[in-house]
Amino acid sequence: MPRRSHTLIVIIVLMLVALVARIIPGPRTIDDAFITFRYSRNIVEGIGFVYNPGVHTLGTTTPLFTLIMAAFGVVGGGAYPWYALTVSALADAISTALIFLIARKVTGRELVAIFPAALWAISPMSVTFAVGGMETSVVVLWLIVATYFYVVSEHKWRDIAMGLCAGLGVLTRVDSVLWIGPLLVWQLGESWITRRKLPLRTWSAAVLVVLPWMLFSLAYFGTAIPNSVTAKRFAYLIQPNAALGQLLQTYSNAFFQFDLLGSLGVMIGAVLILACTLFAFSYALRSERRMVPLLLYPWVYFAAFAVLNPQMFRWYNAPPLPALIVGVFVGLWALLRPLQKQRFALPLIAGGIGVLCVVTSLSGWTLTPDHGPNRPAPKMAWHAIELLYQQMGEHLRNDLGVTAETRVASGDIGAVGYFSRATIVDTVGLVTPELTRYYPINAALIVPGMNYAIPPQLIYDTQPDYLVTMEGFVRQGLAQQEAFNAEYALITEYPFDFYGAGMQLYQRQGD
Repeated sequence: MPRRSHTLIVIIVLMLVALVARIIPGPRTIDDAFITFRYSRNIVEGIGFVYNPGVHTLGTTTPLFTLIMAAFGVVGGGAYPWYALTVSALADAISTALIFLIARKVTGRELVAIFPAALWAISPMSVTFAVGGMETSVVVLWLIVATYFYVVSEHKWRDIAMGLCAGLGVLTRVDSVLWIGPLLVWQLGESWITRRKLPLRTWSAAVLVVLPWMLFSLAYFGTAIPNSVTAKRFAYLIQPNAALGQLLQTYSNAFFQFDLLGSLGVMIGAVLILACTLFAFSYALRSERRMVPLLLYPWVYFAAFAVLNPQMFRWYNAPPLPALIVGVFVGLWALLRPLQKQRFALPLIAGGIGVLCVVTSLSGWTLTPDHGPNRPAPKMAWHAIELLYQQMGEHLRNDLGVTAETRVASGDIGAVGYFSRATIVDTVGLVTPELTRYYPINAALIVPGMNYAIPPQLIYDTQPDYLVTMEGFVRQGLAQQEAFNAEYALITEYPFDFYGAGMQLYQRQGD
């Protein structure tokens, strides 16, 4: 079989694996995704780029993904979870193919290149947020496409394509600057050293993509910085070095060894990942210098989040993983290169480690999830609380008759806001920036082991018609106060063992 045909078959198979791995689980939508969907739906329905009608607050961190979902909504109606899954599946399929081509270019070995691509295609981390409705897959796509053009392609439009990807990355999620920075700085150094030129085409393309949104955002919202960035920073009680600990766990368990091999697998994986990364850097600096920005990205990301120590939502762990996985296999190949003269040694060792990583990654899946569609899915694609919030939102709208004029307070606003269509009093402040003044909260109001409680004064001042809350968010605050219990009655409670004893719905008495 001609080499080109063989390569094409490999790429098609890898892309099909990525697509099937996302279609089979079906949508398992994460609460934050519903925030984006509500923005998109409001755009489609002519209400505007708003969460609550008439309130111009930029509460989504992903304007591009919001607009993509709105475009689908114009054409096909309101099936936003499936639109998000479709876009993410296609993005991951393309990323999978390009990861293969990047790794093959660097190592010269298709066998080695297949594994990082296949591992991203089936990674529970990748699939979870693709089926979860998040923008993560598109964030990764721009990184991988930009890297492909820089490392593999010799097309005359390469520099422009890199700039377009950089601009689209910023519009998809602002933390894309953590891969854009190393890439553009490295490109600048290379361009200046070799040609004494600035990469103006790349810079111009990036600016032309970002500038229209910046101008619109400043005019429409009064800022280009999503309000959710600062709101999340102040609303949650964050322990020192919490982000560092979570990133260490994620990086050392990149192949989900813990699910199959326990703590020993994580320790072995951590050593292997670190060693291979160092070998990858050494090889790239000698032979494939354009790979350095991609190899740097996971560690720039690690350092930035560890220092800033934000509230680490689980989807924050996903973007650097494909670059980390590529680095591991490039480093493994560099480590094993001396064995090339021994005919079967390199493919057997590299293939054996690759197969083991595939097996451990698959161990992060379950054939029979205990909630949601009864189809195979990653174990970490847990969305039981979102299903409960959906039930609460539908209860508000269908049984209690809330309308767009009804004011419903909630700390988690995604599914509740999307399905109830009520005006949301966001107690965290993602879409209600005026409420951030109630934070930081007295730590005595927060249940030990949790990181959030609803400020009592916020409820007294805003007087919502309903309050949706997890029991733990009010246990040591509102639930203990006579004024609250005199004004609000608990009318619905769903038992649940997450964030306390259940999900509760309070109604303001007399309403």
